[in-house]
Amino acid sequence: MNKPLAQPRSAYRHFLPITTRWMDNDVYGHVNNVVYYSYFDTVVNEYLIRTGVLDVEQGATIGLVVETQCNYFAPLVFPERIEAGLRVARLGTSSVRYEIGLFKEGADEAAAQGHFVHVYVDRATRRPAALPEALRAALAPLVVEERS
Repeated sequence: MNKPLAQPRSAYRHFLPITTRWMDNDVYGHVNNVVYYSYFDTVVNEYLIRTGVLDVEQGATIGLVVETQCNYFAPLVFPERIEAGLRVARLGTSSVRYEIGLFKEGADEAAAQGHFVHVYVDRATRRPAALPEALRAALAPLVVEERS
């Protein structure tokens, strides 16, 4: 299995500054691996809410995570500030593959990067639903060519 290379900042289309918290560190003195997924979720949902395409209380469709993955290249620690980069690698009929890079503030190379896939479903039935046009339009600026 070949480990992917850390991507540069220029590979991402949207950034969100995130301040690490004391509780993010583990006993080994660095941000615990499970917290990285929280950062992933934060940058995606911040973007969706800010662009007006995610109504967490009453939206007709919701995104359910069906796949996640992360590669770690360098530790992040409290009290560092990080910058979460976001791009969309695949925009399907009812799913989106979001890719995220986590950068130490000002760094050009990702300390960690990964992805998660949302399958969009009807809120009531939980059955897959086509991506709403407003969501497609909001995600269009984030789309990059698929990487192998």
